[in-house]
Amino acid sequence: MEVARVAGIEDAGAGDLTFVANVRYAARLATTRATAVIVGPELETPLPSLLSKNPYLTFARAVAVLHPKPRPAAGIHPTAQLGPGAVLGEGVHLGAYAVVGARVRIGARSVLHPQVVVYDDAVIGDDCELHSGVQVREACRLGQRVVIQNGAVIGSDGFGFAKDEAGRYAKIPQRGIVVIEDDVEIGALTAIDRAALRETRIGRGSKLDNLVQVGHSVTVGEDTVLAGQVGIAGSTKIGNHVTLAGQVGVAGHLSVGDGVIASAQTGIPHDVEPGTFVSGYPAIENRDWLKASAIFAKLPRLQKRVRELEAQLAELLKR
Repeated sequence: MEVARVAGIEDAGAGDLTFVANVRYAARLATTRATAVIVGPELETPLPSLLSKNPYLTFARAVAVLHPKPRPAAGIHPTAQLGPGAVLGEGVHLGAYAVVGARVRIGARSVLHPQVVVYDDAVIGDDCELHSGVQVREACRLGQRVVIQNGAVIGSDGFGFAKDEAGRYAKIPQRGIVVIEDDVEIGALTAIDRAALRETRIGRGSKLDNLVQVGHSVTVGEDTVLAGQVGIAGSTKIGNHVTLAGQVGVAGHLSVGDGVIASAQTGIPHDVEPGTFVSGYPAIENRDWLKASAIFAKLPRLQKRVRELEAQLAELLKR
């Protein structure tokens, strides 16, 4: 069989490849018009099938093969600016009004879309893609195959101020850098602050969603996922394979261990042991939080009942 496109199971037609990653959708295999399907070995279908232990991952790879992303041609747009001593690798693309500072190094085949700004002494590795409006501040370092979505800022000043005797704030100079390791993707309008003295680091393979705030001197481990509007305060260490769901807030100067999962809107004011699933504020074990949440709605009735029992007890004591 020949397939030319990838499509969802309900929209697929002749020439399309679709997938089923969840057995709950297996019934749709009987009605899909797709030419072929990616399924797990536990599913049976009369359609031509590609068996995979991870259908969703195989589907993602099929999209990359059948719908390759267009890549801008190598070259420098006439309106782009290069600072003195900047070094560009083979096949680099600089879009319109891109600005590359002095002594910047950009690796082979990397793409800087229009209006990207890279400050002096920054380093960008091979096969990176920086979308329009991205800013990489002075001396920050990006590894290989890093993708940064529109408007993100790498290396903005950390939020550090010291108060004097009159209650006025003096800025603490932020002289550190940000290091982004290989295969990291950073979402739109995300801000990763530079350290005051050393570095803020995002580990290999980690994925940051839109509107994420990473404070100064934070370390994020490998293959960690930070969903939209996550905020991490300064000097905190996030482990490997951690998942922080949307709007999770993490206080500063603490540690979140490897494999931790925090559900949406969790507030973490203390260290979290590796492998823990936490929820709520202050963060507690997810199972305890689910029980507490179930009780929360009943609190007015429980309070009323307690008052009634207290009144009955008081009457009995009088007798």
